[in-house]
Amino acid sequence: MNKNKQKITPYLWFDDQAEEAINFYTSLFTDSRIVAINRYPEGFEEGPLAGMTGKVIHAVSELAGYQFMAIDGGPLFKFTPAISFFVNCDTEAEIDGLWAALSEGGEVAMPLQAYPFSPKFGWIQDKYGLSWQLNLGQSKPKITPFLLFVGDQDGRAETAVNDYTTLFANAGISYLERFEAGEPIGTEGAVKQVAFTLHGQPFLAMDGGQVHPFTFNEAISFYVDCETQEEIDHFWHTLSAHPEAEQCGWLKDKYGVSWQIVPATLDELMNDPDPEKSRRVMEAMLQMKKFEIEGLERAYKGIEL
Repeated sequence: MNKNKQKITPYLWFDDQAEEAINFYTSLFTDSRIVAINRYPEGFEEGPLAGMTGKVIHAVSELAGYQFMAIDGGPLFKFTPAISFFVNCDTEAEIDGLWAALSEGGEVAMPLQAYPFSPKFGWIQDKYGLSWQLNLGQSKPKITPFLLFVGDQDGRAETAVNDYTTLFANAGISYLERFEAGEPIGTEGAVKQVAFTLHGQPFLAMDGGQVHPFTFNEAISFYVDCETQEEIDHFWHTLSAHPEAEQCGWLKDKYGVSWQIVPATLDELMNDPDPEKSRRVMEAMLQMKKFEIEGLERAYKGIEL
């Protein structure tokens, strides 16, 4: 196991552009690198993975020291602004440079300019569909996941954050601001912005306050690295609210946010230099909903399940 791995890591679902995208993103931020790229092995010429041999089955990268994961999963899911990434920029040159790169071929949600809450801010959906909020301010951390509760989830940000901070260790709310009466967007009393931590990692959230044609989906999930079966069971049974969405360690919670509850040992099993061992693990994994560590280890050893 990589001891520097984040407990909770954003996981980005691409059609077939994962490698291109992570190369692009790591070129934009300082202190960035591609940690690992694992590819689909040969032998999946039929079924849902047909044609994916050589594509990215699992990639790990760091942007400004913050870890992301990615996969080529086909055209099932597309990014939406319901989850974006808030980036604090130290200088105008930095924010202007990131804006220029990310806006090329993208779509502007909020133009880069001064706002009452920031001397310079912009919200952009890049050419891959991933959303970024760029802010001029020397605050830390550099990159923070931002959850936007819209549609049926509008007004539930505070409840969700309370649930999440109860579930994870080393968690809490550090800042909460509410919409006031008469504001042009937002419902009075709803969350205008909340800053919170899960397992010591920062997150942001707000209630959308307007009608939006999107919501949370599986294109961005949160990968939770688990040491034991007991930990997997704890997160799985607490978070999962849609049994039909359960597959290969993925689940969807009652707010529509997707999570992956994954044993730390999976990387080692999947990356074994013996292709037959890694293939057996993959085949076992594809048959599971909640991951069972014992079942994965039996598949690795070639023991019948």
